[in-house]
Amino acid sequence: MRRPHLPSWLPLDPYVLALLGTVGLAALLPARGQAAGVAQGATTAAVALLFFLYGARLSTREAFDGLRHWRLHLTVLACTFVLFPLLGLAARALVPSVLTPPLHSGLLFLCLVPSTIQSSIAFTSLARGNVPAAICAGSFSSLAGIFLTPLLAAALLGNNAGGFSLDSLRKIALHLLLPFVLGQLMRPRLGGFLLRNKKVLGRVDRGSILLVVYTAFSAGMVAGIWHQVSALRLGALMAVEAVLLTVMLLVTWYGAKRLGFGREDRIAIQFAGSKKSLAAGLPMAGVLFGAHASLAVLPLMLFHQMQLMVCAVLARRRARDLDPELPAERVAEVSRQARHPAPRAR
Repeated sequence: MRRPHLPSWLPLDPYVLALLGTVGLAALLPARGQAAGVAQGATTAAVALLFFLYGARLSTREAFDGLRHWRLHLTVLACTFVLFPLLGLAARALVPSVLTPPLHSGLLFLCLVPSTIQSSIAFTSLARGNVPAAICAGSFSSLAGIFLTPLLAAALLGNNAGGFSLDSLRKIALHLLLPFVLGQLMRPRLGGFLLRNKKVLGRVDRGSILLVVYTAFSAGMVAGIWHQVSALRLGALMAVEAVLLTVMLLVTWYGAKRLGFGREDRIAIQFAGSKKSLAAGLPMAGVLFGAHASLAVLPLMLFHQMQLMVCAVLARRRARDLDPELPAERVAEVSRQARHPAPRAR
């Protein structure tokens, strides 16, 4: 009997379902007391491991080789770390009529997170865009996000993310930057091991992020912050995020045209410049927001699924502009690649 499958234009991310299941577990069985302390310690170690692996996987040589297309990369970086944050700050006008202050903080944090790598590459490939440029743009964004996202969060979110206190800077340096630098230093020795074990390490990545989510939402349940969010507010948040994604898709496409980029480069800019990385954002939020991380990551989780669904449709349309007979199997294959990012070791 033929197995049922989701339509290629509706890439419901199984990992997002796992994240939602983790949220449900935290709601039913939150970590309390001594168990909460153990979970927090394990989460701290998991975040350090994640950023160590990020550093060990990132090919510095590949990043520098991509500098030849510097205009494209600067455009993507400007979309990710300038335009997105400006739109997040503008959304402050929606508080408190549409968004609560905690939800706006989460939305603003979403706007500070770096772009994705794997899904940007997959959708750029499907749409017949400049794949090497998408690879380099995603890598640059991830590298810049290691430094820029925590600092921008501290500057723009104020007390919600710790501000520029010595304690917040210490956490950023100890839990994010130091493991990343150590990973880069160890990369020559670990490159082969990472390549041979990329599937296992991918499970470590995803498992670590699930632990971060469980700890954050457990703390939120114990603190009772979920009483602040109603179904109406969640609906409003999703509407605001839909507008945000639409604006970024339009700006990256038509703005790139005004800047003189060709079709293939515009596709790479659109898919790399309009996305946000769930894998990078969740552990950062756990470090920066502490007990308030549950509400801070909710907008990012919703946006992640929304961007996959919309970009799958858009990439298919771009591809069929050139190839009206594009096989459905090709679309489904690329959608699976976007939903299941594999660790990249070069």
